[in-house]
Amino acid sequence: MKSTPLPKLTIADERRLRNFRSHDGVGIKDPRRFKELMDEAVGLVEPGSYLGDNLFTWMRNVSAAEDSAFLAAWQSNVATPADEAILWRRYILCCAACHCVHLPGDFVECGVLHGTGVKTVIDYFGADNFAKQFWAYDVFETNPVEEIPAIGQGEGLFKRVQQRFSGYEMVALVAGLLPASLDGSSPDRIAYLHIDLNKAETEIAVLERLFDRVVPGGIVILDDYEWSGAYRRQKIKEDAWFEARDYRVIPLPTGQGLVIKR
Repeated sequence: MKSTPLPKLTIADERRLRNFRSHDGVGIKDPRRFKELMDEAVGLVEPGSYLGDNLFTWMRNVSAAEDSAFLAAWQSNVATPADEAILWRRYILCCAACHCVHLPGDFVECGVLHGTGVKTVIDYFGADNFAKQFWAYDVFETNPVEEIPAIGQGEGLFKRVQQRFSGYEMVALVAGLLPASLDGSSPDRIAYLHIDLNKAETEIAVLERLFDRVVPGGIVILDDYEWSGAYRRQKIKEDAWFEARDYRVIPLPTGQGLVIKR
């Protein structure tokens, strides 16, 4: 199999810091007032600010906004305001992919919805350069987690996602409820595993099936691990599951959790 060259990283300008701002988020009681206050707060801090996806920080490099290859992939795939807001989360996926493309094994995402995360990662490298098989799982047509609505999920979604990946022969779209949809349609070795299923029990069931297949050095990213509210049960269940295997999830300020397989 041919190797996948890494995207060329843009050389940062030492004299200039990037800022990023999106007001899209969840758990905001008064969106209008929130926007006013956060716009004021951005003006009160040093450059290098990031506002979006329930995260506000400053005096950061905001590396995602300096990486021109990533920005091109991200901007060409943004489909909703929520897609735009999660710039940093998407960049975590792309940086993890830069590590995992050098390992044996396929890429896997469980809970793809519109396929934006999968497509952004591939487009970051360039579809012609990406030499990995990428397995993408979702129920597509219905939402199995009623308490957490998924915008755009419903009848016809699978067909639209199939059309979106027309020409992307490296992507295997698998429709059905997880973990059952893994039966007979999943790789033996995994280099990159991204799980975004919004339900603790389902994510644990997927880990039970797939974690042992992750190769040494492979990366597991749990999309909702460090989010509270409706997602807090995922952290609690996943902490216990990984602790039983002598692992510790690395919590990220983006709301994700990261595990490196030994």
